[in-house]
Amino acid sequence: MSVGWWPRLARAGACAVLLNACALGPDYQRPDVEVPRRFQWQLQKDAVAELGDLGWWEVYRDPILQHALNTALRMNLDVRIAATRVEQARATLGATRLQYWPQLSANASAQRAATSAYALLPERDRMGSIYTATVDASYELDIWGRLRRLNEAARADLLSSAYAQQGVVVGLIADVATAYFTLISLDEQLKVTRDTTATRRKFVELTRAKHNQGVVSGLDVSTAEAELATAQANIPDLERQIAQTEDQLSVLMGHNPAAIERAHHFDDTPPLPPEPPAGLPSHLLERRPDIRSAEQQLVAANARVGAAKAALFPSISLTGSYGGRSLELSKLFTGAANTWLADAALSLPILDSQNSIYQLELADAQKREALLTYEKTVQNAFREVSDALIARQKFVEFQKAQQEKVGALRRANEIALARYRVGYASYFDVINSDRDLFNAELALAEAYLNSQLASVQLYQALGGGWREAPRF
Repeated sequence: MSVGWWPRLARAGACAVLLNACALGPDYQRPDVEVPRRFQWQLQKDAVAELGDLGWWEVYRDPILQHALNTALRMNLDVRIAATRVEQARATLGATRLQYWPQLSANASAQRAATSAYALLPERDRMGSIYTATVDASYELDIWGRLRRLNEAARADLLSSAYAQQGVVVGLIADVATAYFTLISLDEQLKVTRDTTATRRKFVELTRAKHNQGVVSGLDVSTAEAELATAQANIPDLERQIAQTEDQLSVLMGHNPAAIERAHHFDDTPPLPPEPPAGLPSHLLERRPDIRSAEQQLVAANARVGAAKAALFPSISLTGSYGGRSLELSKLFTGAANTWLADAALSLPILDSQNSIYQLELADAQKREALLTYEKTVQNAFREVSDALIARQKFVEFQKAQQEKVGALRRANEIALARYRVGYASYFDVINSDRDLFNAELALAEAYLNSQLASVQLYQALGGGWREAPRF
């Protein structure tokens, strides 16, 4: 190749760079969505630190629960599956980016053939060999930005899968915390039931003694025994629920079903969850992984529209080959054996153009679907936060009222039992007060669970929990 080719080659390369800077299709712009000024049922208007910005280790301070969360984040199969999807998207992006660069290949061949005697040139042998070694290159000029848009879509797919992985982590944190608090509540219900069973067993003995003395009738004895059996019947069902919840939490932690360590029963007054600062609704767009994943899917769909538009226009590709060709292997790399080829090709689909139009219509419809999905995801996020805020507020109010009810019923039950022993209260006063206290204590354990789960759901709805815990 002569030196005079270099200026023309440089000018062609500069033109190619300028042409590659263009890309068909609209550049992505975040769509405008209606964002409320504040969450409904939000009590605090201003907060120094929003609940969703806190790490899960700052929200869940129970050491046993923190150990369970750490184990789940390392061992849970759903999280590990999500991580492989991120790796797949990263590999796809890497393969897409390679299309920006010339495709190089090295080829070598050795042929030996026999020529027909009728076609043989004078003084040539019928048997001969041909040796070839070349380096081939091909490059597509991205004039209309097709490769650029495909790369943009692949990058958005990678980000979407990464945000989806964060969403799996957020859901896992909520599931582990839910199972843990459920276990504590079930433990408390089982404790209340066993204590009530022991109390009712003593009351049956007392009633039988009074029956033997002729003070009460056999109906009173049978009724007391029935109340005892009612409490005893709750124990197997509670034990079943505890075992199944332990199995669920074990699997969430990446283990086979096994017993789960947890905190002791709470005292007579179950703790209330802290008041959560929810923050501004607009922060959800940047914090919730599902919203960010849906937005990246919209980015990818928008880029594929541009790629589909570019497919309607001609494509220009450059190919070249340089190497050697010789009848003797020893002379293959000598100057006389050199061979080269340069080629520029223009391709414009004619019969297949209608298919490209349909592909553009498909890409445009997929973009509209991605836009609607994004808007739906945002609306659903606002609803989940609002639901969690009102649920937490009302469940906490219910728990406080239920706590007062349990305290009053305990006092009433002690008075009724004391009066019954000395004959100043009827049998049914004791039965009714005991039944009301038992049901109220079970309801208090469920109220504790509901208020804790409402806080868990609020933390999840605000997009909290996907940050990695610091290593100390």
